Amino acid sequence: MTPFEELLKIMQTLREKCPWDSKQTHESLKKYMIEEAYELLDAIDSKDDHRLKEELGDVLLQVVFHSQIAKERGAFDVWDVIETLNEKLIKRHPHVFGNESAQEVLSKWEENKVKERESVLDGVPKSLPALMRSQKLQDRASLVGFDFESIEQVFEKIEEEFRELKDAIKEGSKKAIKHELGDVLTAVVELARFLKVDAEECLQEANNRFERRFRYLEKRAKELGKDLKSMTLQEMDLLWMESKRFDYDNPQE
Repeated sequence: MTPFEELLKIMQTLREKCPWDSKQTHESLKKYMIEEAYELLDAIDSKDDHRLKEELGDVLLQVVFHSQIAKERGAFDVWDVIETLNEKLIKRHPHVFGNESAQEVLSKWEENKVKERESVLDGVPKSLPALMRSQKLQDRASLVGFDFESIEQVFEKIEEEFRELKDAIKEGSKKAIKHELGDVLTAVVELARFLKVDAEECLQEANNRFERRFRYLEKRAKELGKDLKSMTLQEMDLLWMESKRFDYDNPQE
């Protein structure tokens, strides 16, 4: 028995005998697939191979889990999943498994995808993180020419959306504020597209910077014998500026 076959046997046994595993469904496991995917991304960023190996296993577990549930329903099993994947990989790479050039394949692939879709936006998952989904939707729309022609136009759009947000704030309508703030975020994602950077990665990196700097702020406040709640905003701002200098010198701290 191969290690993979042993894994399948373990999964089948868990479905038969484990109270928790036996009651899971495709729907109940959705959140775990998302969690495992993000933990895998953290492992990649950590550059820790042991952790990466472990998290890849956790993602594989989700594939095997869903396949076992589907097998019990009589829909398909993990071998069908693998066979479908093999066929897809070969079909999508005729420049490797056939005689076409890479450029011909790319051109045909885009054309075929457009033909298969009812809308150019089809296939962008609604469950993606909002920034990532926004960028993918805009990328798709740009395929048919729905796009700004210059970065100056993008900046003008951002300024326009900010003005409309300010007007909404003056009106005091929560619904209008959410609407206009969403438009501001969409315009900022458009700017990321023009700068050829990933909006989701930009925000994640900003989140990491904020966390590092705020933790530094907390640490320094303790060293000074102060409690953040009792400090003035001006005092905290001084420590924040200090944390930024520290962060530049020690970006991994």
